[in-house]
Order: sequence, then C-alpha cells, then structure tokens
Amino acid sequence: MTFATPPVPAGGWRALRPGTRVVVRLRLAPAGPVVSNGGTAYRWTDLIGFIVEVSDAGLRLRTDPVPGRGEPREVSVAAADIETAKPIPPRPVRRSGPPR
Repeated sequence: MTFATPPVPAGGWRALRPGTRVVVRLRLAPAGPVVSNGGTAYRWTDLIGFIVEVSDAGLRLRTDPVPGRGEPREVSVAAADIETAKPIPPRPVRRSGPPR
C-alpha cells in the first residue's frame, strides 16, 4: 500500500490543521559564522508528530511515537524556529510473520 504525500497548504505551516501528521524542519542555535558569505550557519533538525495547536506563536505537536523509544510527548515549536513544515502520510503498518 502506498500513500501520496499531501501538498503543503497555500498558507504554509500556519494553514495546517490540528490532527495532521507533519514533519517540521527546525532551526537550532547558530553554529558560527560562515566564512564564504559572512552569514550565520544554522544547525537543523526534523520533528515528526501530530499537530495539536497552530498559532501565531508557533506549533504545538504530539510527537509520533516510535515503538520501543518511549511515549509520545507534546512539544512547542516557536514560529521563528520553523523553517518549513509539511503534511506526511500515516506511519506504515509493520506486519509480523514470515516474509513472502
């Protein structure tokens, strides 16, 4: 079974709705100056979860639980730290049993 990735809404992450499973690209603290253009190099990380709340302040997500890695938790992400966010399909169902 395959799932199509839903398109990013026209309003960007602010148009996403609670209950949507998303991946959010977060900007972390600067890693230092970039020599080539004199700007700042940022570190990035991705967070996968379900939207609990969308506001001008940012997003509140319930993390997508990974079997064997603990319980889901709620995380607040400040608007200034969001590089992008997009909807993603449901987690694939793992099937047990012998391979076919």
